Amino acid sequence: MADADMMQLYSKRILALAADIPHLGPLPDAQGSAMKRSPQCGSTVTAHVRLKDGRIDGFGQEVRACALGQASAGVLGQAVLGASRDDLERATEQLEKMLREEGPVPDAPFAGLEALIPARDYPNRHASILLAWQAAVDAIDACAEAADGARDARG
Repeated sequence: MADADMMQLYSKRILALAADIPHLGPLPDAQGSAMKRSPQCGSTVTAHVRLKDGRIDGFGQEVRACALGQASAGVLGQAVLGASRDDLERATEQLEKMLREEGPVPDAPFAGLEALIPARDYPNRHASILLAWQAAVDAIDACAEAADGARDARG
């Protein structure tokens, strides 16, 4: 990767997002958690969620990723409260299309992902960028699984 390309990829905006990730750390009263790992680079993100009426009421994330993965987690953290599973799944799909198919920037409130447009040209970075989003969707699914297990235990 040439120095100019590196400078464009790691813009001040991406570095600012990476340096200030909202909801960083575990969520003690999480109803569901999920960890995702990129086999390409070893980045990991664990998402913790608490739901109320099908929407995220509490969120925590543990992010061990490159600056691009951290920036993506930063955008997620800024807008995740109040989101539903469908909202996050749609944003994840839009982000993937933005990166891999030159699709449009994800809808608001996740439009901050436009900062990651320069990463389109670096497919080896896409997995890390998607981790936080995939982990958050899986954490919501874990909430449903935990609720089903509790119902089954009660008989």
